[in-house]
Amino acid sequence: MLVDKRIYLASQSSRRRELLKQIGVAFDVLPLRAVRGRMDVIEIPRAGEAALDFVQRMATAKAACGWRAVELRHLLRFPVLGADTVIELDGAILGKPAVRTEAEAMLTRLSGRQHQVHTAVAVQHEDRLELRLSSSHVRLVALDAATIARYLETGEYLGKAGAYAIQGRAGAFIEHIDGSHSGIMGLPLYDTAVLLRAFGLAV
Repeated sequence: MLVDKRIYLASQSSRRRELLKQIGVAFDVLPLRAVRGRMDVIEIPRAGEAALDFVQRMATAKAACGWRAVELRHLLRFPVLGADTVIELDGAILGKPAVRTEAEAMLTRLSGRQHQVHTAVAVQHEDRLELRLSSSHVRLVALDAATIARYLETGEYLGKAGAYAIQGRAGAFIEHIDGSHSGIMGLPLYDTAVLLRAFGLAV
């Protein structure tokens, strides 16, 4: 059982910070890029790697990288939470668009269709690492070119898997959800709470 009920969040995501606060989790953001000697988490799928395998590998790698940062910086040894979200369409992984034209192509592909959103959450403390996976089905309404262009003008797509944010203006595009709304946002709260309780935190 942990004496201090805090964790480190190995993510710069404002959404994940907000979601952890929502369920009353005390945390510090772990700035991995400021750590000398760490191994980078390269967020690129391997050849032939399935979306489910990729998202779980990324979450695990982020938690492990965060734990190495705790050790390198001689920080208080709180558990480290890492998470990753990907969108899957027709077996293909849709990550974060690098440029606007890529975002436009993603939204055009997603328009009027159902896709899957997978978010994996991993927690590491000392040599123990636990992982949970949340998968949801999401259907977007049919989007015409003008609607997509107006959305892209907002810049909301930046840094978002699949080029949209369900908690933002793109919420108006969501016709149906089967799964975890918070998981689609980037941190499934039920699965996160289960993991943290397993490490002795009251959630």
